[in-house]
Amino acid sequence: MVLYKRGRIRDGDLRKFLPVVAITLIGVYFLLFLPRTSPVVNNEDTVEIDDVNEVKFSGRINLPKQNELSVLLQSRNELPPRNLDLYPTLAKKRIVIVLYVHNRPQYLRLVVDSLSKVVGISETLLIVSHDGYFEEMNKIVEGIKFCQVKQIFAPYSPHVFPDSFPGVSLKDCKNKDDPDKVHCEGNPDQYGNHRSPKIVSLKHHWWWMMNTVWDGLKETRQHSGDILFIEEDHFIFPNAYRNLQFLVDMKPKKCPDCYATNLAPCDVKSRGEGWETLIAERMGNVGYAFNRTVWRKIHRKTREFCYFDEYNWDITMWATVYPSFGGPVYTLRGPRTSAVHFGKCGLHQGQGERDACVDDGTINIDVEEVDKTVNLKSNWGVHVYTHQSGYKAGFKGWGGWGDERDHQLCLEFANMYHVGGTHL
Repeated sequence: MVLYKRGRIRDGDLRKFLPVVAITLIGVYFLLFLPRTSPVVNNEDTVEIDDVNEVKFSGRINLPKQNELSVLLQSRNELPPRNLDLYPTLAKKRIVIVLYVHNRPQYLRLVVDSLSKVVGISETLLIVSHDGYFEEMNKIVEGIKFCQVKQIFAPYSPHVFPDSFPGVSLKDCKNKDDPDKVHCEGNPDQYGNHRSPKIVSLKHHWWWMMNTVWDGLKETRQHSGDILFIEEDHFIFPNAYRNLQFLVDMKPKKCPDCYATNLAPCDVKSRGEGWETLIAERMGNVGYAFNRTVWRKIHRKTREFCYFDEYNWDITMWATVYPSFGGPVYTLRGPRTSAVHFGKCGLHQGQGERDACVDDGTINIDVEEVDKTVNLKSNWGVHVYTHQSGYKAGFKGWGGWGDERDHQLCLEFANMYHVGGTHL
């Protein structure tokens, strides 16, 4: 009887202890067996742990306080693409097209008209990224009927903040002001000049757009293919999309070390060599396309991008980001251009200002029959340009990007969809 009673006592104690054991085992199960999610790694890519850890995020987002327009623009970014009734499905192996614009409507009309003639454009999604809000630009895009189109607006563009950072603040230093003497805010660039909002907006918009398209938008954050990027002064030939599809398919075979594909030569004045061969050269800034793996490499160089004293995004890439990859950064293109840069007025020259650049957008670009269909062949070889002129490692930058507030905003754009961020 004594032994029996002792056994019952032990069983009772055990039953009291079972919930604790169960909770402990469940916790161990979650820790050991459930898949862990990373804020950076996407299941479409294999990214090494060491690479992910190269960018250290603070764990919180510290973006500028939004005004009413900024909040409104951000809410518009959540709207679905238009023309879903006309184009309810997209091609499985589509190349998404991103057109980034500022405020040059005379150029945008020409680009939109050229895009309307591109073979295959109805198979994919066109994203138009606006640097702020300009009504005439918005109306042009709203008139697009030849494909699915989604508009996104940079909610932290300097053009959205007329009296505070990232725009102009009353306390901001100007030109070559000495902060100690004038009691103003800001850090000068390497040449002693303080920030100009309309200048820094170029780099901010590009970086915000890249982070938003690749990691923020629900329409593209799971996109496993390439994305093509063009500007509002890039005339696109009818064969551009089909040629690009060809180049993307050929790249692993013809140029496995190429990072990207291009529609045009890196020399914007060139129309191509006209040879019967594909071309591998340094990456250009007219009609360039790459995939998520390349984006991850770029994103891991956030600090290099954000701290380099250069207001142009492309020169920043050529002078500091690409060289940090550890080898040549080639792109694959055809021997005849499928896109042309035609703009005379730079983005920073603006519209509606006393010193604005005046250009009515009149262009004369000959589109021949050969530019209307695929003009590349799979049996062609690849000519590699190993030594080309242009911005390289060692170039110290043209400046315009010395303010610590711009550096921090740039870092926050890289942070916003990875730590505590909310997908659009």
